Amino acid sequence: MAETFPIHISVTENDAGKRLDQFLAAQLGAVSRARVQEMIAGGLVLVNETAAKASLKLRGGERISVLGEAQRAPLKAVPEEIPLNIVYEDDDLAVIDKPAGMMVHAGAGATEEVRNRGTLVNAVLHHLKSLSGVGGELRPGIVHRLDKETSGLIIVAKNDEAHAKLGAQFAAREVKKKYMALVHGWVRKDSGTLNQSIRRDPVRRTRMTTKGEGGRTAVTHYRVARRLDTRFGKFSLLEVKIDTGRTHQIRVHVAAMGHPVVGDTLYGAPKQARGKNAVIGLERNFLHAAELEFKHPRTGVVVALQSELPPELRQFLGKLS
Repeated sequence: MAETFPIHISVTENDAGKRLDQFLAAQLGAVSRARVQEMIAGGLVLVNETAAKASLKLRGGERISVLGEAQRAPLKAVPEEIPLNIVYEDDDLAVIDKPAGMMVHAGAGATEEVRNRGTLVNAVLHHLKSLSGVGGELRPGIVHRLDKETSGLIIVAKNDEAHAKLGAQFAAREVKKKYMALVHGWVRKDSGTLNQSIRRDPVRRTRMTTKGEGGRTAVTHYRVARRLDTRFGKFSLLEVKIDTGRTHQIRVHVAAMGHPVVGDTLYGAPKQARGKNAVIGLERNFLHAAELEFKHPRTGVVVALQSELPPELRQFLGKLS
C-alpha cells in the first residue's frame, strides 16, 4: 500500500456492482481483503465522505478516500505443548517432520483468539526453548516454510548465526529438497523443468498464478516415479525438486500443466475421484517434503535427511491399486 494518506480512488462504471471491500482489495494490490475489512470497520475508508460498510455495492462514480492503515498489536508466538517428530537436533538447529494440517506460523491476519494456537512455531517454542530471533516474534527460528497441507522436513534455527548461514544457503539455492507429489493424469514427459513465473492471483487472493505480468521467477524439476492406471483414473507419482521457494510453487506449476496435486481443490483437483461403484478422496494435499540436504551452519558438514510418506498417503496409494 502507498505510504502517503489519504489515498483517493474514483469508481468507474466498469466497477459498478462490486462490493466495497472487494474493489479496494483489488485497487490496493498487496493488501488482503481481510485487512481492507479491518480498515473499513475502523472508519478509515470513506465513500463520498461518509463511512460505509464492507458489503456496500458500488454504483460507479463514487469517490473513495482511504485515510490510513488499521493499527494492530504486534503478533507474538507463545509456547504450546504439541507433539513433534524431531528427526535431527543439535545446539544450532533442529529438523522437524511436520504433519499435514499444521501451519508453520500464524499469519498477520490471525485474530487474538487463534493467532498463537496449533502452529509449528508454538510447538517448537515449547520443545526447543531457544530459537533464533531473525524472523521476529511471530516467526522465531523459521528459515523456510511448508504449506499447511504439505507434510515433511523443515529446518528450524536455534540461534541467529545459524539462521543467517542457513538463510544464505537457501538464497544461493544450495539446499537440496525433494518432494513426492501424486498428481491427476499421466504427465506426458517422463521428466521436465517448469519455469513459469508466479504471482498472486489478482482475483482470488488465496491463490497464486502463472498468468499475467510481474511474477517472480520459479523453477521446478520433476521426474515421473510411477504411472498408475486405476479404476479411479490415471495418476502420476512425481519426484519434484525446486530451485526456488515461491508460495505454492509446486502446486501452481503442476496445475498449470494440467495435472493438479491430488487433494488440492484450491488449484483444480476434484474433491473425490470416482470409480466403478466406489469413491475415493483425500483430506489433504498429496505433497510431501521427503528429502532435505544442507551444509551444517557451524561445521560445514553435509546433513542429509529423509522422511517416508506418512501413513495417510501410503494408505491412499494402497486404495488406488
